[in-house]
Amino acid sequence: MACGIRGCVVFIKIGLAVAAACAAFVPGLSLSQDAVDLRLVGHDDLQARSAYQPVVHAYGERRVLFVGHHAGEAPNPQTGKVEKNGLSIVDVTNPAAPKYLAHVPPTGDEASGTQHVQVCDGSALPRADRAKVYAIRTNGLLSYELLDVTDPARPKFVTTIAGTGVSSRPKSDRGNRETHKFQWDCATGIAYMNGTAPGWRVTRVLQVYDVGNPAAPKHIRDFGLEGYEPDAKAPFPDPEVAGLHQPFVVGKRMYLGYNSGDDGVLQILDTDKFLHGDPQSREPLTPTPANLGFPQIARLDFPRFWGVHTAKPIYGFEIADYADDREERTRDLLLVSSETETFRCQSSRDVMFILDITDERHPLPISTFQVPEEPGDFCHRGGRFGPHSFADAYHPNFDKKLVVLAYFNAGVRVVDIRNPFVPVEVAHFIPEITANTTESCIAIDGQRECKRAIQTNNVNLDDRGYIYALDRASTGLHILELTGKARAIAGF
Repeated sequence: MACGIRGCVVFIKIGLAVAAACAAFVPGLSLSQDAVDLRLVGHDDLQARSAYQPVVHAYGERRVLFVGHHAGEAPNPQTGKVEKNGLSIVDVTNPAAPKYLAHVPPTGDEASGTQHVQVCDGSALPRADRAKVYAIRTNGLLSYELLDVTDPARPKFVTTIAGTGVSSRPKSDRGNRETHKFQWDCATGIAYMNGTAPGWRVTRVLQVYDVGNPAAPKHIRDFGLEGYEPDAKAPFPDPEVAGLHQPFVVGKRMYLGYNSGDDGVLQILDTDKFLHGDPQSREPLTPTPANLGFPQIARLDFPRFWGVHTAKPIYGFEIADYADDREERTRDLLLVSSETETFRCQSSRDVMFILDITDERHPLPISTFQVPEEPGDFCHRGGRFGPHSFADAYHPNFDKKLVVLAYFNAGVRVVDIRNPFVPVEVAHFIPEITANTTESCIAIDGQRECKRAIQTNNVNLDDRGYIYALDRASTGLHILELTGKARAIAGF
């Protein structure tokens, strides 16, 4: 983050004073949410759209939130029209009074939803207009689009990067087309995207493009596990295997999570070897078994009932209890979440893992974290109960101390990982349902059960330390701050 710790603290104190003065006026919500050491600062209903991914971008002193939505539709009060869910853009400079700037519907009649989005300043990209700000977003399940968001209230379409806005886009061997969570590295311009590549045997693989020059994106390679590639000799993957869920790239290493809730696979790759391939190969980026295996450092296969939704590294973790040890006092760790996928606790319980990757050739779980079903009665509240993902952003007051985790009907959970062998929850926030909260329905023993339940889907942080939580059940955006013991641990 560009913000230094002292600067962040000063800004947050100012923001909290505003939030305290305005909290009583948050529209549509009471202040009686189930909360411990997390406080609601602001809320926006996001036009009652099912929300997925929050990404905050700094425009100087201004902070703007980009929100990706699931498929669906809702009225847009700004246009007076019913619009398919796309991309919401919200000014959160004053987190106590977020201002909705724009809704950008998907392109084309067949696209619905913009689940994922990434933003880069032109000044950070290698070969872009330095005066501009750019965003890549998923256009439904059909394509990736590049937008000019220099004026976030008036986004402009620039180009389609991969796929098309119509059904002519190549399909997988299963006849499916998908896009999903991706990452755009602003420093290199490389976009590690996740979608359907022609001929591959699963729905989602890693599709990598050089978008360092936004005017001319260039395809680098497609990638997946051996057996996913076209013309593979191995047995065809199980029909339930979707493929890649999320790439997480940090410098020289890539962490790929496959199959978010079941039959998960974690893959650790060498970034340089991935981008350039084996110099001894005639076609180093062609998806042959040898080329797919070349950049791999390690692979960890999870049991059938756990998946790898997200894998985020934490390097240089000093363990206080090991201060007198001669070796391995400092470790490299990896957070992994396995996504809960069914309602009413009708499948295996999912958890967050902490892996030790100090010897990265042999990643090994050292602990897990999960929220107990009681006293919250979470299995019977409706919707999903379990982890989805944690905050993607790094922040010096959270890193190596606290993990912010989205836990569906158990809301936002904050976990103390200062002793990574014994993670402990120190804060939580479960929003109240509103008139916008949609029902979650499931059939159990032939009986259909529907309940309106909070479904906190994703969380993220900004450089000021605010927490942004989005609700899958259309309850909107909740902007939170740490208080009490949790705030003291963070050192704000």
